[in-house]
Amino acid sequence: MAGETMNDLYLSELRDLYSSEQQLVKALPKLAKNADSEELAEAINTHLEETKNQVARLEQIFESLGESPKGKKCVGMEGILKEGAEGLEEFEGSVLDAAMIASAQRVEHYEMAAYGTVCAFAELLERNDDLGLLKETLEEEKKADEKLTQISETVNQNAMDEFSEEGERAESTDEEGTEQRSSNRKQPSRSRKSRAA
Repeated sequence: MAGETMNDLYLSELRDLYSSEQQLVKALPKLAKNADSEELAEAINTHLEETKNQVARLEQIFESLGESPKGKKCVGMEGILKEGAEGLEEFEGSVLDAAMIASAQRVEHYEMAAYGTVCAFAELLERNDDLGLLKETLEEEKKADEKLTQISETVNQNAMDEFSEEGERAESTDEEGTEQRSSNRKQPSRSRKSRAA
């Protein structure tokens, strides 16, 4: 039977968030392990602990509602995490860090939208205790996003510097190769002249 009330919708959104947070608890350790920047790894690990607390808050809300948190899979979060995992295969070094921050900020913005929605529903349904817990999580998501923005300034510059250094190395190697080829072309011509003499 389809849900008919705002309370049904509220429960559905909470279950979606619960699934979302559970997926993050599994995904974040891998991101932290692959981070090149210590600051980024530390920020991810800090947010992992916050995410575990966010799961506990949601469980507290479900307990007060007399409902189970399970029964729904958040396909939105699944898609964002799958896309982010592709970056682990495609990039390395500071460029990988920049890709991970981009992915992590997509996660944060998705969560901020979702928590903003359930906060509005909790207020409408006069679930004031829930609202307090949900707002606490929403603030953590906003702070995590701000921290990622701050870290990205250094990481993105490092990624640009690495790209420039690689470009200079490639250019230098190419110049050496061109000089070598040019030198090789000159030698036969000298040998022809000596044979002619």
